[in-house]
Amino acid sequence: MNEQQRTLKLLSYNIQVGIDTRRYSDYITNSWRHFLPYNKRQETLQAMSRLIRDYDIVALQEADGGSIRSAFVNQVSLLAQYADFPNWHQQCTRNMGRLAQHSNGLLSKIKLDNVIEHKLPGVIPGRGAIEAHIGGSSEYLQLFVAHLALSRRVRKEQIAYLAEQINDHRYVILMGDFNSAYNEVVELFALHGVTLHQPFHNDSPTYPSWKPVRQYDHILLSPGMVIKNYNIIKNSISDHLPVELEVLLPESIMTEWQNTSESNSVMHQPGL
Repeated sequence: MNEQQRTLKLLSYNIQVGIDTRRYSDYITNSWRHFLPYNKRQETLQAMSRLIRDYDIVALQEADGGSIRSAFVNQVSLLAQYADFPNWHQQCTRNMGRLAQHSNGLLSKIKLDNVIEHKLPGVIPGRGAIEAHIGGSSEYLQLFVAHLALSRRVRKEQIAYLAEQINDHRYVILMGDFNSAYNEVVELFALHGVTLHQPFHNDSPTYPSWKPVRQYDHILLSPGMVIKNYNIIKNSISDHLPVELEVLLPESIMTEWQNTSESNSVMHQPGL
């Protein structure tokens, strides 16, 4: 089994419901775009699809699942279509009816098993996580997409919840917008006996995209997983910069994965 077959290319991206924010003043002058449709949103999503199409798995935050502001278009589904992702899952985290369908999204070019939606704790409902597995029943990668709260107190509760789901699982990847710096996230997980880190980590900020000063977006992994590349993409379509990572999947997971795929008469290989 060669290294290319074991390489998984990941991207985490807060897409701000397809709004092309370029400066602080846009939050005021273009605030209506968070509630109403506008004709350039499709162009923005097309530009985003060109950016994400070369990855195996993409984690999306701040997508809309189909409401007035998105012209009743499911943005997760649309990006999957534009960027040629055969597998996708949308989690509505805050349902405001016709006004907004706040969502996380998971796009994949490979088969994902046991997709689970988690409601994260908080006084105000609206934060969630998607869990999916890669591999087999005995050895698999536990993959999470999450969007955490603005409040540090609530984030602590949400990380405690995620730590319970991870527990002592051997292989974990957690992607998303955590609204907090790397050190805080790692330390909060460590309080619950869960070790997640980013070996190539630096303090490069991801927000706001036009002049980054805060490090909100991360891809964290279990110890022992081999990282080939980690990078923050300098792209200012959304108000967050996307984060990319290439990881080498353990051979035990690939073996389980191939056995499962063969039994279903389908072979899925990442990085191809």
